[in-house]
Amino acid sequence: MAAVPASLPLRPLGRTGLQVSALGLGAGQIGDPALDEREVAALVDGALDLGINVIDAARSYGCAEERLGRLLRGRRDDVVLSTKVGYGIAGVPDWTAEAVARGIDEALVRLGTDVLDIVHLHSCAADVLSAGDVVAPLEDAVRAGKVRVAAYSGDNRDLDVALGLGVFGVVQTSLNLCDQRAARVMDRARRAGVAIIAKRPVANAPWRFDARPVGDECEPYWLRWRGLGYDPGDVPWDELAIRFAAHFPGVATAVVGTRRLAHLRRNAEHVARGPLPDERFLHVRDRFNERGYAWPGRV
Repeated sequence: MAAVPASLPLRPLGRTGLQVSALGLGAGQIGDPALDEREVAALVDGALDLGINVIDAARSYGCAEERLGRLLRGRRDDVVLSTKVGYGIAGVPDWTAEAVARGIDEALVRLGTDVLDIVHLHSCAADVLSAGDVVAPLEDAVRAGKVRVAAYSGDNRDLDVALGLGVFGVVQTSLNLCDQRAARVMDRARRAGVAIIAKRPVANAPWRFDARPVGDECEPYWLRWRGLGYDPGDVPWDELAIRFAAHFPGVATAVVGTRRLAHLRRNAEHVARGPLPDERFLHVRDRFNERGYAWPGRV
């Protein structure tokens, strides 16, 4: 696997034996068919050149898996490749053993690889997890060598239940300035050797909007952000956000979704600066605990 530049931290992914860059690329926007293939190629190549070695896809991310399968030919060993399953198989009910097993097999084909590094059960409900039917085929895929690490992506009680099962080596959950519920399980995950992938690390950048962005995906976070009343000091909002999440104690990597290489490069530069000063980090934690402690994680 290609070395990550010293400026971008490389960390162990729990006890999996994998090493991951502190910043990862989320493939949600890569799957937008309106995005030109050349732009996608430039983004993926640019990410790898920056030392980013984590790419996180999902079955629900449009054509992301197929595109990555084409673009990573010859560079597969440079990437810790993650995807998510459990739904969307033609003629098969969601959240069944067959949906998970076939989702893994189809992802292998789409991504053009013999093995998937990380496979998450994607926002699977706690009662379904507890029944075990969807966990067993994921464990079977690990034993068969199709998957390196069984993982779970989700929040709140679903995440609590997932951790309690003791079968996942990685969990992916929302963690950012406006969404810190997951901080409560960090120590528990660390003691169990479970790695944390932070999703939505910049909280959809609510500072972009002067007024409430009604109907926009960012609206819930904008309301939280305004209610928290953070003082960023002399740190730009985007830098404050990504350094907070990527260097939060216990986080292995923070996955940023973008379609613009310039945005990804800026995030990489911020992460390379290291953790926030203690007083700024504690301000964000304390203010959230004062005003947002009861807020659920955003699924």
